Amino acid sequence: MLTYSTYSEAGGVGKTTTAANLAVAHARAGLKPLVVPLDPQDGDLSRLFGVDEQRTDSVDNLVRHMIRRPNGGFTDLIRTVEGVDIVPEHNMLSDLAEFLQREKDQAEAMGEAFGMHAQLLRVLREAGVPEKYDVLICDPPATEGPHLYNAIHATRSLVIPVEPSAKGRAAVEGLEALVAGFEEQLNIDVGVLAAVPTGFKNTRDQRTILDEIDYPIPEIISERASLMEGCWMEQCSAFEYVRDHRSRRRDYELETLAQFDRLARHLEAEVGIEAPNPPEPGDVDHEVLTV
Repeated sequence: MLTYSTYSEAGGVGKTTTAANLAVAHARAGLKPLVVPLDPQDGDLSRLFGVDEQRTDSVDNLVRHMIRRPNGGFTDLIRTVEGVDIVPEHNMLSDLAEFLQREKDQAEAMGEAFGMHAQLLRVLREAGVPEKYDVLICDPPATEGPHLYNAIHATRSLVIPVEPSAKGRAAVEGLEALVAGFEEQLNIDVGVLAAVPTGFKNTRDQRTILDEIDYPIPEIISERASLMEGCWMEQCSAFEYVRDHRSRRRDYELETLAQFDRLARHLEAEVGIEAPNPPEPGDVDHEVLTV
């Protein structure tokens, strides 16, 4: 199983759109991806895919499962959009730290162990996710805390969108220490599958910054603010947006879609997964055949 979390210390680097478009790219190739977004903010992956209408309702949600108080089965949480299974975010995520700490205190009072940062992994294993899915993608917030730690503990690998700017340079310089910190905090090995520069304009300074990155850079995504804004407006992936707007089938936007396809193939190859029906990169009319 391919598992990774999209993570960046800096905001506004396209972390969520990267996660969404990679998930669709995996699905386009005939794989079965599950996406678990963990960001308590409203502008999150659930919003991007249009599955956030119950985030304020009193309904079963992932947090209840993580504190061992579910109101139903894990599969009942899942929504499917563009061939991607998603566990929608809920407002209870805002209080995840408090809920987990309370459960930990109660467990320890009863002489039981409760790993606050291992609960997402427990939920996924108990639901049989490793057997049912080919790909797991977590999209946590950038801030350190139980959302991020649970995501990394469950996936053990990172895909890191990088802004090739002065701000992004500082984040790049801290990547190695950041990964080491995660390993020490969680007592696990954490790998970086890829760094993904976004908003690239091919300036000399940007090229210098990319040369300083020691992690694999399979693709460099150019500035595509208009395309990504359209995705947020219509709540869909870039593949769906371009497919529905034939006037947008410009070579440079089709090349961006091809980059997500190629990046997905790279990540799959890293763990020895061969997609059963990979499209020609960027072919928005590719027929999706699920297995």
